[in-house]
Amino acid sequence: MTATSEEIMQPQQWHNLVESKVAWHLNTNLETGLTSDEVTKRRERFGSNELKGKAGTSPILRFLLQFNQPLLYILLIAGAIKALIGQWVNAWVIWGVTLINAIIGFIQESKAESAIAALASSVQTNATILRNGQKVQVPSAELVPGDLVLLASGDKVPADLRLVRAKNLQVNESALTGESVAIEKNTRPLDADAPLAERTNMAYAGSFVTFGTARGIVVAIGEATETGRISQLIEQGTSLKTPLTRKFDKFSRTLLYIILGIAALTFAVGLGYGNSWAAMFEAAVAFAVSAIPEGLPAVVTVTLAIGVSRMARRHAIVRKLPAVETLGGATVICSDKTGTLTENQMTVQAIYAGGKNYTVTGGAYVPEGEILFDEQPVDLQNSPVLEECLKAGLLCNDSHLETKDGQWQVVGDPTEGGLIVVANKVGMTSSNLEEEMPRLDIIPFESEFQYMATLHEGGSRENSSRVRTIYVKGSVESILKRCQQMLDAEGNLARINAETVHQEVDAMANQGLRVLAFAKKSASAAQDSLDHADIEKDLVFLGLQGMIDPPRTEAIAAVEACQNAGIQVKMITGDHAITARAIAERMGFNKNGEVLAFTGAELAQMDKSELATAIEDGAVFARVAPEQKLRIVEALQSKGEVVAMTGDGVNDAPALKQADIGIAMGGAGTEVAKEASDMILTDDNFASIEAAVEEGRTVYRNLLKAIAFILPVNGGESMTILISVLLARELPILSLQVLWLNMVNSIAMTVPLAFEPKSERVMQKSPRSPREPLLSKSLVKRILVISIFNWILIFGVFEWIQKTTGNIDLSRTMAIQALVAGRIFYLLSISQLGIALINQLRGVRQTASDVSAIVIGIACTIILQIIFSQWNLMNNLFSTAPLNLNQWLICFLIGLPMIAVASLVNRFDPID
Repeated sequence: MTATSEEIMQPQQWHNLVESKVAWHLNTNLETGLTSDEVTKRRERFGSNELKGKAGTSPILRFLLQFNQPLLYILLIAGAIKALIGQWVNAWVIWGVTLINAIIGFIQESKAESAIAALASSVQTNATILRNGQKVQVPSAELVPGDLVLLASGDKVPADLRLVRAKNLQVNESALTGESVAIEKNTRPLDADAPLAERTNMAYAGSFVTFGTARGIVVAIGEATETGRISQLIEQGTSLKTPLTRKFDKFSRTLLYIILGIAALTFAVGLGYGNSWAAMFEAAVAFAVSAIPEGLPAVVTVTLAIGVSRMARRHAIVRKLPAVETLGGATVICSDKTGTLTENQMTVQAIYAGGKNYTVTGGAYVPEGEILFDEQPVDLQNSPVLEECLKAGLLCNDSHLETKDGQWQVVGDPTEGGLIVVANKVGMTSSNLEEEMPRLDIIPFESEFQYMATLHEGGSRENSSRVRTIYVKGSVESILKRCQQMLDAEGNLARINAETVHQEVDAMANQGLRVLAFAKKSASAAQDSLDHADIEKDLVFLGLQGMIDPPRTEAIAAVEACQNAGIQVKMITGDHAITARAIAERMGFNKNGEVLAFTGAELAQMDKSELATAIEDGAVFARVAPEQKLRIVEALQSKGEVVAMTGDGVNDAPALKQADIGIAMGGAGTEVAKEASDMILTDDNFASIEAAVEEGRTVYRNLLKAIAFILPVNGGESMTILISVLLARELPILSLQVLWLNMVNSIAMTVPLAFEPKSERVMQKSPRSPREPLLSKSLVKRILVISIFNWILIFGVFEWIQKTTGNIDLSRTMAIQALVAGRIFYLLSISQLGIALINQLRGVRQTASDVSAIVIGIACTIILQIIFSQWNLMNNLFSTAPLNLNQWLICFLIGLPMIAVASLVNRFDPID
């Protein structure tokens, strides 16, 4: 009896079924595979083994969407009205401003999302399969459910497979599950509720075979695979706006309503005074143009772009501009463990041999460090049992170290790499030992037996000419039950105390160490082969080696710095809970004096309130599935947290995309993680996140300075125009002059604020509240006070010069130049240059900082304003008049009171 076509590819818990049942469900033959006819039918039904990406937004639509901003609506309408009343120069200037903003936005957003395409490339490979009883190689895209795939060391798994045969198979699934060590695979059925990381009879698309061979039935292809489900999670993830985007949207809408309301009031009041419709349209447009901060979008873009450049110099590549500011406002960093907080290199840190405990210094695969006993370096001449334990790890080993681009790397199993490194630290090398004791035979590691054994020519220093030696390494359980004796501290045979050994194992395991046991056995000089019967009994226990993927030293300091800055750091990993908690404790992930850890299974059983509490209090979340990572991020966001998520694997991609800012690892990270992220760390170092947070906070502070500098000019201009209309007076400033001040002058003076260096106190403050509006109460007060002063300057100077000279062009020109003089003093008051000048006057010593940008900005402003009033062409275009030296001096002196006003507002709203 065979399965019907409707039963093929029905949702199944494939890991829970025996091999024959899997074959029945998929209607395939375990010896010959599918026939060509059946493959054709299934390809028509199920399609290709590929992931389909979403169609991207067309470039034209993306460009048009740049105009979909409330403030730009007003400018577009204002330009249209100017054109209707025949003022084409004004119209084209206004439209030009909107076009420049649109082009800038389009360039920054032109790189479309390609996470799904990266996922597709992660599973594209060739596959060796059985079809019609013949072994053939086909592109992975041609696989169908029921195909019989053959796997060997080095292969990429082309689809989700239920293994039906496995010999010494180990598969690296770190990108999918977060497990740092290759998983040993077998074919035994598992419990239906076994988590993804523990399904040892499955091989998943995109993972790599590191050792052994296997045969598996394709049970899922394309988007039905585990990798495919992740791609769907990425697509389904909410496309969140950043805090900066949300605040600017709210600010723009509020400003839009205010501008439209006051413009309508101006129009209505003017009509009530008996003015013409055309004149009132002109006044309303002039008010709207004066109130809109046209230069602000460009300044924001430049500020963010400079932040991008600064971060790149500190090993952080930003893919999306708003991420610069967002990271500065992060309140929680959710970090993957493997390769992000840790070295992703197994390192021996503890050894138990001859009844003694040794500690190992040094980390990663760099063969530098020492083995210590009682904090003193050991001498192998006086530590024979330690020497034998290290020798067993070095000889019973199929891996080796090599350097690549100046970095030490292990070729083979990471665990075996750690055994090589610890022996190298005391001068023992594989090449010397293999020459002294050449290998004669091997029993490869098999999950059924949980050990590996090798037979070598020679033995100990005393009797190398008379015997051959078997070295064995494996799990503690498999080794201990075969040992009746051990070597004591002097290297003599003694009866083994299994209870003591288990206590040492428990002590290492509680530190998060993965423990391997080592033993040896003497063989006759005539023995030249090994089988399992040789290992069954009479082994001599040599010791234990405990290893772990150690935390990065820089990451420990970075975690502490983030916590001192009020940022919570949480570990989200697919690794074991004990290991994850041990790493977290070493790194100082303490909250209220303890490290709370939860597993994915525990989270799955919690109700909504329990989950919220666990996520709030927990520091470690271990053995979590991709959906749970996503759920954790969403739960934190629902509480108003600004979440930064770091990761490097396929399993991290949905959470990276959902987070307010996703941070991928540039070296060890998969292309999937990189494309789903907002930022990439080129050095794969968590410590770079601290630097990025620092830069992000500096960017936000500089943005606030830009807003505090630009908006008071718009406030002063709009108040001037509004009051002039209400009093039926001549306008002290024309619309084109407004555009000059709002675009040319404002940009020349505001852009230097983007280059402001970081404050010494930037990482001593808690994160700003995500709910804090862009314009806080204190910032609104600052803007209002400076706006009133600017209005007094413009209106007062205009009325005074108009009464004394009767020259309206001169009056407007001097009003503008007095305003600019006041702006220069105000710029100094909020910049690091002004602070430096004040501290020098006070005799306060401070760290030198680069303030050259402000100096250049002020110099450019002075030159531009001289051209604005002294050049005939500008006089004709902007209706200005040239000033003499006395008039220039008057404008300068009138601007001086700004120093006192700025000092006042700095008391209740210190931006720095």
